[in-house]
Amino acid sequence: MSAIRVIAGTARGRRLNLVPGDSTRPITDRVKENLFNIIGRHIVRSTFLDLFAGTGGVGIEALSRGAAYVRFLDLDRRAIETIRENLELTRLEENAEVLQRDALAVLQNEPDRPYDFIFIAPPQYKGIWAEGLRHIDARPGWLEHDGWAIAQIDPKEDAPLPLENLELFDERKYGNTKLNFFRLKE
Repeated sequence: MSAIRVIAGTARGRRLNLVPGDSTRPITDRVKENLFNIIGRHIVRSTFLDLFAGTGGVGIEALSRGAAYVRFLDLDRRAIETIRENLELTRLEENAEVLQRDALAVLQNEPDRPYDFIFIAPPQYKGIWAEGLRHIDARPGWLEHDGWAIAQIDPKEDAPLPLENLELFDERKYGNTKLNFFRLKE
């Protein structure tokens, strides 16, 4: 994987460190750029939860583009160290919270706050993205009333997901990456 960078905003052009080893799969610049084109100006002053954060590239992009607050969760200690380094490199640590936690275990609890955006990019081929969405569906207070949960998956993993409170409202495919967008049902 080549270096990843911040695409736009206050930290535009900054290269981010990768997590040592092969335990993470950073989002490509192309997919990240398309994701934030879809989110658009809604990112400004938003709250963002970056689950399975890896390098922190998505949450850092959100901060760079004007998000008010981003919480990064990852269980891997090396990922947590990398996120902290990348926040320092971009000078965006002030509005960030970095926690070494199991994202699925956190989602099983009542939320301490709702988020405008929840980004779910877990290890592939294990059904973890679907489990994360089911947890958010069971506790919809994780999302603001007009918030989005966004799952980054391999298209081979995609399958209909019966949900009570969330609905799929958009999906985009970029090569071997698919973004599924969910919101609370009306």
